[in-house]
Parts: sequence; C-alpha cells; structure tokens
Amino acid sequence: MIELPEAVVIARQINETIYGKKIKKVVAAKSPHRFAWYYEDPNKYDDLLAGKKVGDSDCFGGWIEIKIENVCLSFCEGINLGFHKKNEERPQKHQLLMEFGDLTAVSATVQMYGGIYCYRQGQFDNEYYLKAKEKPSPLSVEFDWEYFIKILSSPDIKVLSAKAFLATNQRIPGLGNGVLQDILFNAKIHPKRKVSTFTGDESKNLFDSLKSTLEKMASRGGRETEKDFFGNLGGYKTKVGKNTAGTNCRKCGEVIKKETYMGGSIYYCTGCQKL
Repeated sequence: MIELPEAVVIARQINETIYGKKIKKVVAAKSPHRFAWYYEDPNKYDDLLAGKKVGDSDCFGGWIEIKIENVCLSFCEGINLGFHKKNEERPQKHQLLMEFGDLTAVSATVQMYGGIYCYRQGQFDNEYYLKAKEKPSPLSVEFDWEYFIKILSSPDIKVLSAKAFLATNQRIPGLGNGVLQDILFNAKIHPKRKVSTFTGDESKNLFDSLKSTLEKMASRGGRETEKDFFGNLGGYKTKVGKNTAGTNCRKCGEVIKKETYMGGSIYYCTGCQKL
C-alpha cells in the first residue's frame, strides 16, 4: 500500500524520470478489476492526456499527483506504479498504461484495491484527496508539537485506541496500518492502548516517534515491504511487521506478536509495548 514514505519517494522518482515527456497514448481499465477505482469514464483518459507534456509531480499524504498541463493524474492506496524503458516488456495485465513519444512507458496495476483518477485541475472533489491536500504533512515543519497535541486533545480522541487515533478518519493523511506499527514500537505504546491513558511523556514520545520514524522511512527509499517506481524494495527495515512476526525483539528479547484488530493486523513487542 502507498503510504506517506512511499508517496514521497515515488513522486520524487517520477519527477526525475518522466518530467517533460510527451504522452503518446493512454490505455485505462484494460484488465477488469473489481476494486480499481477511476474518476468518471476511464475510456476517456486517452482523450484527456494524449499529446500533452508531463509536468511536476507531488504527494499529499498517501496520494501521488502528476500535473499534465491542465489535467491531473492521481494514484492512491494499493497501486503499483512502474517505469518501463524503451523496448522493455510491459505487464500483460494493468489498469493503466501510459506511453510516451520516446517509447518509454508507465504502468499502474492494482493490488487489492486502489484509485487511478484523471481529472481537469480543480474538478476532483474526492473527500480523502481534499483532506490530504489541506492538512500539513508529518514531514513538514507545520506539523509541530502544537499541531499534534491539538489533534490529540480533541474530546472524541480520548476513547480511541492508539491505532484508531493514528490510522482512521484521515487525521494524519498518509499514515496507515503499515507505518504505524514501527511508530508505536519506537514510542513503546501498544496499538490497543487507549489515548486517555497516555501520560504527557508518552504523548511527546509518540509525536517524536511519528516524526523521526516517517523521516527515516522516506530517506531510506520507503519500507522493504513496498516497491518504488523502478520495482525496487525500499531500504527501511521494519522492526515490527510481517517480516519480524514470531521473532525475538532486538531490544528486549521478547516475542514480536501478530494479532487481528480493527479489521487488519497489528504487530507489537510483548516486552516493549505493554498493554
């Protein structure tokens, strides 16, 4: 899944790779996928994009947006974006294939679910997209302690668990179930801990961990469980996740456990993260 660290990395790689290229042809929705989401009719994406030049790319939370003259192309959730060199084989199944005049291409394939949205600038009214654009990134200076504690102090937050606080209702766009595991581990907070039980020091530790963990993930090319624009896995090794479940914690020696919680999985150290 594309979360904030991966969005930062891929948006930068897109800028470095396809900026200024002229789009020759676009094929969308070639391979039917029940949970591939589009904006209006994907068969019109070619009409909107062909003949135009690729502009700047940016990310908002877990969204990646490419500006293409007066049109934008955005991706979110479980989208695999891949760059293909001239004469390099393209995937047989895809939900989007964008070819350029120099015969290079970009493909987008959906894993479990994901969005591929093409729209004229200013016309996209997706609620999650708009929230991601209007809120400060945890990697920005605007996302400071005062901003964080304002969110944390909201009356409706106190009844939530740590996981629910971090990963629901777009409170912090781009922060999902994947990256929150190490954030909570580094803060020594159990995913099921109620926010109302946090001490002042624990709240500050959570803020510091959120900032530093995301910065490390982004600076190292994303997590080792996700691929970048060129199909390479990220360089950040997750401490608690599917690759470490059942092993012993390097800090305390206790077991890293996996549980089902809130419709997904949580990973935590039974020694470092007491409930």
